[in-house]
This record gives sequence, structure tokens and C-alpha cells, in this order.
Amino acid sequence: MVFSSPIFLFLFLPITLGVYFLLPWRARNLWLLGASLVFYGWGEPRFVLVMLASIIINFLLALWIGFARSRGGGRLPLTAAVIANIGLLAIFKYTDFITGNLNAVLSQLHVSPIALSGIALPIGISFFTFHALSYVIDVYRGEAPVQRNPLTLGLYISLYSQLIAGPIIRYHDVAHQLDKRSVDRADFAYGIERFVVGLGKKVLIANTLAVPADLIFSIPGDQLTLPVAWLGLACYTLQIYFDFSGYSDMAIGLGRMLGFRFKENFNYPYISQSLTEFWRRWHISLSTWFRDYLYIPLGGNRVAPWRVYANLIIVFFLCGLWHGASWNFVFWGLFHGAFLVAERVGLSRWMTSWVAPLRHAYLLLVVMVSWTFFRSASMQDAWSFLGAMVGLSPASGAEHPLALYADTQTLLALAVGVVASTPVLASIKRWRDGLTLRRAEIGASVIEGTVQAVILLASVILLAAGTYNPFIYFRF
Repeated sequence: MVFSSPIFLFLFLPITLGVYFLLPWRARNLWLLGASLVFYGWGEPRFVLVMLASIIINFLLALWIGFARSRGGGRLPLTAAVIANIGLLAIFKYTDFITGNLNAVLSQLHVSPIALSGIALPIGISFFTFHALSYVIDVYRGEAPVQRNPLTLGLYISLYSQLIAGPIIRYHDVAHQLDKRSVDRADFAYGIERFVVGLGKKVLIANTLAVPADLIFSIPGDQLTLPVAWLGLACYTLQIYFDFSGYSDMAIGLGRMLGFRFKENFNYPYISQSLTEFWRRWHISLSTWFRDYLYIPLGGNRVAPWRVYANLIIVFFLCGLWHGASWNFVFWGLFHGAFLVAERVGLSRWMTSWVAPLRHAYLLLVVMVSWTFFRSASMQDAWSFLGAMVGLSPASGAEHPLALYADTQTLLALAVGVVASTPVLASIKRWRDGLTLRRAEIGASVIEGTVQAVILLASVILLAAGTYNPFIYFRF
């Protein structure tokens, strides 16, 4: 089940919220836990068993960690918890990848390949595994108490509003909210507004741009012209941002309706002027997770320069693997890691002499080139696509003319996406919030409410019409 679906909008969400507010406080967490498991198991009920196993294992191991810490220990159970969680992720997400690469080596040695049937990937396993790891590590560090109610821990790991695609919530940030939270009219109204904005991002912009992006990335490299390649990459660059940031907005809005306050996950990353700044603005919950639970424990910035560079490469190698079990994602992570190292070595100091538009162009070029590897089906396809982007393709454009993809709807979505990926609209909203004249304030509120109603209505109409509705981050 996805947020941008009629079954969620018109059945699951109204029932979940309606019953939630009718129940006494003590029963609300149990209701949310049950609803979250239904949400997760809607398409593949068997994967609920994987999540329940994760919940039980981490509940027991955290009890062990808490017991050991009271006696001055805790390393052994923490190690067991890390191995259990990474092992679960490895079995379901990386077994086929590892087996495929081993078989490639074995074939060169004329050895029989390993026969292993494909293992289905549970949706969102990377996200709920990182939630579980956050819990056991926070308990070990003493940043959060041991949760002695398995149902409450189950709610933290499985809460439907951030289960499938984040943001990645730290246990110590929401531990107190799991036990006590409240919702007033302002919270609920803000939650609705945030959800509608996210739905519009996803349905009106991301879904629209997904159509030409998918079509163009499916074109063989030798039939792809330079302008069509750049159009496809521009569409995907905005699609992935509005797809994921839209989902995060919806998750934050849903959480606020239930009394949870989740941290922001995006902060206009495409206005950055360096890759270092980009990663402070893009998927913030993931970058800070890797920083606090991997980069700093490896030594962070407190070690020799060469160790700092090695730490960055390790972190982004694993960041690439976290996104997907293929060499494309590994290369994508190493590509980002290499540029971050370059900026630390001296590129950042050199860029200070550049004018701001040039620094911004550098950032967009690096990020967009990296998205080529993220989106392509294979490394070979990515290199062919990059070749077309610099005019190395022999294509004449007769098979796939630019006009076939650059229709009015696509160009409009691109224009709106470019504006909405900057703080322009947010600045207008801040101006509206700062109005003191009563008449002007009422007028601005009416306009804002009308815009939100139009966004919701347009999104619902498109969803009801069965328009293309992919979701990029489900596979992670």
C-alpha cells in the first residue's frame, strides 16, 4: 500500500485516524501497531513475519544490552544485535548480488555455478533495519532507556507513516513520544497541509516526469541523441527529488496528525553550491544516521587526514550498497565519496574564488551525472547514456525525436519542479505567516487554502484515472 493510492486515501487513512481518536489513550498504540502491520502486509503478507522477527530479536537483544550495561558491559550483545540486523538485511537484499558475482568468477574458473533461487526483497527492509539498529545502539550508548514493552518497540519499528521510505527516525528522538503525545487542532491542520503538499509533489510533478524519464532511459544508447538524453536526465533529477521529498512530507504530515514530530528530511538540496552542502540537505535522516553511527565511530574528523578520506569512502561505499544491491549503486556511492574527498583535499578552497552560479553549476553537474548511474539498469547502460549526453552517440534523432518527449505537460512539470525545488514558495509562505493586517491575513489564508484544495483535487483526479504511479524508494 502506498500513500498515493485510492485505497490508502479513502479507506485506510480515514479508518485509522477515526478509530485512533475514538480509542482511549492506552489502546491507541496497539491500534496503530495493528494498522501498521496491515499496511505493510497489504501486498505481501508473508513479509510481515520478517518484520515481526526483527522486532522480537531486537527487543530481546536490547534487554540483554541493558542488563549487560548495568554491569559495565554491553559490547557482546551489541555486536550480536548488529550482526543479527545486518545479517537479516544481507540475506534478503544481497544474497542474489553476492551469488551472481561469485558465479561470474566461478565461470571464469570453469567451476559449476552456485544454484540459488531468487530471494524476494521485503519492501522497506533497509529503512526498518536502520530503525532497529538505531534502537539497540541508542540503548547501548545510554541515549535511550530499554523499551520493556515489545508492542511499543514494535510500533516504533513498524509505524506506517515512516515505515516504507523514511525518514529514518532515531529511537532517542521519539522514545518519549511513543509513551506520551498529544494532538491539537493546529497540529492536525499542519499535518493535513504537509500531507497534501507531499501528495502534490508526488502525483503532479514526480509521476508526470516519471513517464518521459522512464521512456528515455529505456532507449538504447546508440539511438539516443544529446538533447533527448539531457531531457531524460533533467526529468529524472526532479522526479527522484519530488518522489522522495514528497513521500517524506506525507510521512511528516501523517506523523503530526498522530502526535509524532519527525525531523525534516530535505532542505532544498538542489540549491547547494558544493557536494558537502548537498549531503547536509539531501535525505538528511540517512546522511546523519551514517555520520552518527558509522563515520564518527570510525574516527570522523578527529583522525589523520588520510583516515578521514578513507572514512568518507567507506561511508559512501556502504551508502551506495544500502540503496541497492548492484554495481551501479556501489559506483554511485563511490562517485559521491570521491568528490567529497576532493572537496576536503582542496577543491572547496579553490571553489571559494568562483562566482556562486558557477559553484551551483558544478554541484548540479556532479549530482546529475551521478543520477545516471543510479537510474540506469546496468553500468554499461549508464556509460552509453553518458556518451549520448556528450554527443558520442551515432543517433540521428529520427527514431526518437525530442518533440516526442518534450510535450506541454512535461515542460510544465519541469518548470514547476525547478521553481518548487528552490525556497521561493517557502519565502512567500513565510511572508504570508508574517502578515499582521487582519484583512490581508484572511485573504492570504483563503488563497493558501484554495491552492491546497486544488492540489488535493488534481491529485485525486489523476489517481482515480489510474495514471502512472511508480515509487522509486520502495525498492530500498
